[in-house]
Amino acid sequence: MKHVFFRAVSGLMLFPALLFGQQMRSLNLQEAIALGIQNSKNLKLSESKIEEAVTRLRSVKDDMLPAAKAAFMYNHAEIPTNQLKIGDANPLYLPRRADAFVGTASVEEVIYGGGRLKFAEESTRLLTDVARLDADKNREEVSYAVINTYYALYKVLQSKKVVAQNLESIAGQLKQAQRFFEQGIVTKNDVLRFQLQQANVSLTALQIESNRKVINYDLDVLLGIPENTEVSLPETGLALQAAAPLDTYLDMALTSRQELRQLDLQNKVAGLNVRSVKANTLPALGVGANLYYINPSGSFIPPVHQFIVPVTLGATLSWNIGSLWTNRNKVADAQIRQQRTLIEKDILTDEVKKEINKNYQNYQVAVNKIQVLRASIAQAEENDRLLASKYKNNVASAIDRIDAETLLYQARIDLELAKADAGLAYYTLLKSTGKIAQ
Repeated sequence: MKHVFFRAVSGLMLFPALLFGQQMRSLNLQEAIALGIQNSKNLKLSESKIEEAVTRLRSVKDDMLPAAKAAFMYNHAEIPTNQLKIGDANPLYLPRRADAFVGTASVEEVIYGGGRLKFAEESTRLLTDVARLDADKNREEVSYAVINTYYALYKVLQSKKVVAQNLESIAGQLKQAQRFFEQGIVTKNDVLRFQLQQANVSLTALQIESNRKVINYDLDVLLGIPENTEVSLPETGLALQAAAPLDTYLDMALTSRQELRQLDLQNKVAGLNVRSVKANTLPALGVGANLYYINPSGSFIPPVHQFIVPVTLGATLSWNIGSLWTNRNKVADAQIRQQRTLIEKDILTDEVKKEINKNYQNYQVAVNKIQVLRASIAQAEENDRLLASKYKNNVASAIDRIDAETLLYQARIDLELAKADAGLAYYTLLKSTGKIAQ
């Protein structure tokens, strides 16, 4: 009784260590994607780029505000030679030293500058939208990375489950073979064959478990959760989605694909750049006001009527006439850049269409493969049942029995892998449209 009590207490003491040393967490696919997006370091970097673009936009808006300057200056002069004589006139005597205070304040506003500031603001706003689309694209990449790893874990867990069933079945077959050997129905070689099959499947189980640990660790890192968390998947499995017609995905890509939308924005930016370059040939009009404080009395606070405060108002109209013939090549260069953007979009559109068609056909093949494998499992189960009966009646050999069982469990593994491949193929198709979350 003391020994049993000691073992029980030891088990209770070890339980918290096991609990805190290895965490368990069950996640469905959507929860995993949400975690990956929430904790992605790449997305945090994308958010900082968006903030940088927004700050740049605010800076451009600041450039459109009136410019204002103020200055205050103090001058002290020493005049050793203070006598000034011009011709036969009486000499003019200046003070040996002088102090002066001069202050200026000015406000300037560009009324019309050819629209260059307005074009700069619109261009910067469009580039901010480009940064947001870049973040959307990164979000799609993170989601797909999580989906890819999630399905890899699903595949290895399903393989592990089938292998465990296979080992359980082999153990039963081995006991039966040993019983038959004791009864003299089969030879020792038959028992050894079952033992060899058990060893081979056990090695497969070890390799699968090693793969599971590697994939599980990768998924933990992607999701931003502790690396010692063991992720389990819901027992319901991953539902297979029905595919819409090919044209649906093509239309979706033309409106949602981030790269195409970015090129549309880049084309608008290029158009604004053309207009901005053309604006260099237009005149500019600005207005301003200046205030001066002149105090030559030498006192910081001068006596009455010993300082002046003139105020001036003015307008400036300027026109760089030479730009009429020096700006033509700059305009042509900007137009070429805009045309290049349009060509790049046409090229990318063709590539996107080919990518979607390829992924669509891959998904169709993956779905059809599942149907074929389901039929093959039915055939393998029937074959396994027949060989099991024949082996019990000593009509079939151990090799035939083992081959039938191996084919059955291989077909079951292939089916689970095909289901995962089909699910991943569906999300690959969605990714090529630029919108995984439909």
